[in-house]
Amino acid sequence: MTPRITMSLTEAQLAEHVARQLNNLVPDPRPVTPDDLRPALPEALARLEHCFGHVDNKYFFDGSSAVFSHLHGDQWAMWLYLLSNTLFRQGAGADLCSKLFLLNKALHGCDIFYEVALPSVFLLVHPLGTVLGRGEYSDFFVSYQRVGVGSNHDVYPRFGSHVTLRPGASVLGKSSVGTHCQIAADTLVIDRDIADNTTIMGRPGSYRNRANPSPYPLWR
Repeated sequence: MTPRITMSLTEAQLAEHVARQLNNLVPDPRPVTPDDLRPALPEALARLEHCFGHVDNKYFFDGSSAVFSHLHGDQWAMWLYLLSNTLFRQGAGADLCSKLFLLNKALHGCDIFYEVALPSVFLLVHPLGTVLGRGEYSDFFVSYQRVGVGSNHDVYPRFGSHVTLRPGASVLGKSSVGTHCQIAADTLVIDRDIADNTTIMGRPGSYRNRANPSPYPLWR
């Protein structure tokens, strides 16, 4: 089934545009062709339609269909992740997936490796300087700029649904973040459990918690 998406480029143009970006970034002896990308487009666009269709914002959902513009930076960052991860899941070569990962890093300053399993519904909000590592993510995950998700002694965090990481927030190690939680700006959480419906602020040794009764306002 064709995804219900209003797009600024056709599927053919989309494949050509991504291929050009990749070859400009990495002009090596193995150029990427649109045909290398086309097998993943239907699945990646279906994932994008599902994700964008849950965002209550006119730039992502117009009331009847998802909206996808190649000139919207946050959307393009999400698209490059979805495309790289879809190709990885389909068994594409590491070189192609790596080039897409590097393109996202070069254009948007975000580090989301193609093997990382982000949830089916997530949102990147101007994600400059953001690193999302191999945690366990749940739907309705929001990540702002300068966010860090990573390991401590090779153990990664787990996130419940409806978690928002505000600018500069980091969650590391053996941390379990409950549902409907917010990690406040510039907060560091490491090897710590956060109860459901909590906003946490501060750093180890000086945390402050408060109730978080309201859901994130940008979800449908």
